[in-house]
Amino acid sequence: MIHNLKYKNHQEIGSLLGKWYAKDLETVAKIINFSEIIPVPLHKKRLEERGYNQVSTFCEALSNELQIPYNTTLLLRNRYSKTQTKKDKENRKEVTNALFDVTYTDADHNKHFLLVDDVMTTGATLEACAKALLKIPNSKVSIVTIAYTQS
Repeated sequence: MIHNLKYKNHQEIGSLLGKWYAKDLETVAKIINFSEIIPVPLHKKRLEERGYNQVSTFCEALSNELQIPYNTTLLLRNRYSKTQTKKDKENRKEVTNALFDVTYTDADHNKHFLLVDDVMTTGATLEACAKALLKIPNSKVSIVTIAYTQS
C-alpha cells in the first residue's frame, strides 16, 4: 500500500490511512493538544518529479478528523537529495543534517507540532526535521509515521 501511495500516485491510500490512524490518535491528541500537523517536506524538484507529496493526503485526513491545523509552509527542505532508501544510518544522517530549516514568526512560538512522515527507517530525516522545528522558541515535537522498517 505504501509503495502505491509513494510511487504510483494512489493518494486515496493516504486519506484512508489518515482516517484510520486518526481514530487511534484521538485520545492522544486530546491529552497532548497538538498545535499543528507538519509534513516532512519534499524539495521542489522532487515534488515536480513525483507530482505530489506522498504524506499530504495522510496529513489532510489527520487534520480533518482531529481538527488540528495542517501547515505545509513552516518546515522547508533546503536542498535536493537523491533517494535515501538504500543508504545506511551514517550516510542518511550526513545528508539530512543541513537539509531542513524553518521560517517562523512569533505566532509559532510555544507550539506542539505533530511531525508526519511516511516511513521511518533510521529516523535521520525525522531527527533533522525535529531539530529544525525545535529552533522555534518553546516548541515541542511529536512524531507519527505511517510505517517503520526493522533494520
